[in-house]
Amino acid sequence: MNLTAAESVYVISLEEVLWGGVLVAGTMALHGLGMLTILRISEGLKQRFEPRPTFLSGLLTLILASWMILLVHLSEVIVWAGFFLWKGAFPNHSLAYYFSLNEYTTVGSNFSLPQRWRLLEGMIATAGLLTFAWSTGILLTLAQEFQDQQMRRLNQKRVGGKAPAPASSPSSQG
Repeated sequence: MNLTAAESVYVISLEEVLWGGVLVAGTMALHGLGMLTILRISEGLKQRFEPRPTFLSGLLTLILASWMILLVHLSEVIVWAGFFLWKGAFPNHSLAYYFSLNEYTTVGSNFSLPQRWRLLEGMIATAGLLTFAWSTGILLTLAQEFQDQQMRRLNQKRVGGKAPAPASSPSSQG
């Protein structure tokens, strides 16, 4: 690793740490709002199709939730890109968004932030890891509900009678 003399004396500033904390907190708040909205919409769709749930309605609900999760993540990246533009770290929106998306997904890029904001490269990756873990939990919950619904339908067809009542989750047993 060949560092220039200026790069070798990099010192983290309090401003950099504070802005990083604000951006991570903002990312998490935006993500929480997005995930709650997605759960509400998914629940509404589930209730709409409850009288006659089909494979297609369940699958479409899962796909719609996935798209909404993607939009939430892309919106979060816009916040980071906006910050980098505001602070003059990149010359245009396209490059700021490209850099932010690559760092947020931990893919990385050939671009770097100016030295005084270098710590934010790791903080945006941390925000991405946290929100992707949260999204994974939401998507797994919705996928499990879909699979359970489909298994009940299959069992109903096999038995030829009424579908058994859905198993209640531990959180709904007060």
